[in-house]
Amino acid sequence: MERDIRTVEDVLRLLDGRFPPAADHWREFYADRDRPVPFFVDKPDENLVSALDRGLVPPGGRVLDLGCGPGRNAIHLARRGFAVDAVDLSPTAVAWAGERAEAAGADVRFRCGDAFELVGHGELAGPYDLIHDSGCFHHLPPHRRVSYLALLDRALAPGGHLALTCFAAGAERSGTELSDADLYRAGDLGGGLAYTPESLRRIFADLDEVELRRMRDEPADSPHFGEPFLWAALFRSR
Repeated sequence: MERDIRTVEDVLRLLDGRFPPAADHWREFYADRDRPVPFFVDKPDENLVSALDRGLVPPGGRVLDLGCGPGRNAIHLARRGFAVDAVDLSPTAVAWAGERAEAAGADVRFRCGDAFELVGHGELAGPYDLIHDSGCFHHLPPHRRVSYLALLDRALAPGGHLALTCFAAGAERSGTELSDADLYRAGDLGGGLAYTPESLRRIFADLDEVELRRMRDEPADSPHFGEPFLWAALFRSR
């Protein structure tokens, strides 16, 4: 008989066990680079490019790209003069991202591992002027929002920005709309969690909303990635 839960982190790790291991999923997910996954394209998100072009995010600061995947947004940020750290749980994704960065001549520091353990310490201590997240947040189980907000608290600079792209509730091809409680009953995240604008504003209530809109639908020949089943949000720390 074990009675070893003593801290909040102990509780979070216990709840992690309600779902299949994320590292195993993402290792297999990125193994086939030719699979028809929309965000495997080698081009940045339209909302990130738009925010930079409009000056909503000041140029030249430090950036953390959470769940960087094959590195398309991290590479774009580096090519626009930002100092970029990029983290992903999948070693296959990080290896692919490194190859893309080398081919593009982009200087990005890629790290493989759990961002909740890495960020806020050592080389990834921050503070970061921009924390960018295209598709990481909506794959977190509900209890890990606590870890996510704690990461923002310790790593996002005052006046810094969070740029977030996540599944939109009510949209076709989007994530599950099961309640948080039902996700634990099912033991399955359903391919990712969909969010309403109200839920995002409630979760990130300690940040100021700069923009919250649907991502624009970009055609295949566009230089930017865009899918309308995603929210494109930009928040600023106080």
